[in-house]
Amino acid sequence: MQRITALFSAALLATGLMAATANAQETTQNSAQDPATTQQAAPAAQDFSDQELQQFADAAQEIAVISQEYTERLHGAEDESTQQEVRTEANDKMVEAVENSGLDVDTFNAIGQAIQQDPEMMQRVQGMAQS
Repeated sequence: MQRITALFSAALLATGLMAATANAQETTQNSAQDPATTQQAAPAAQDFSDQELQQFADAAQEIAVISQEYTERLHGAEDESTQQEVRTEANDKMVEAVENSGLDVDTFNAIGQAIQQDPEMMQRVQGMAQS
């Protein structure tokens, strides 16, 4: 059970990395627009299908592996430029893992936020990851 919890912690940390990168890219792209349009509301609570939750669990497992690998590389990076390259490469791999699971990044992030707020959903996803 601790391994699964650690796995989801890593996935959620990775989700944060993806969201931060996506927000930074979006903010840069929208900088000429009205600042009010760059603010995003928190996603509304949603009911996700079992298929989406399974896809999330599959992607989360792969992201945990990617996160571990790139965390080690990040610690070995010698300067800020190299660290940024490692972060960018890790982010691209994580986005690819999510998309390969059949989800888009926004849905993956929404599920990640939902399971943080819903212990029952977290247990369902953990069960899916174990099987």
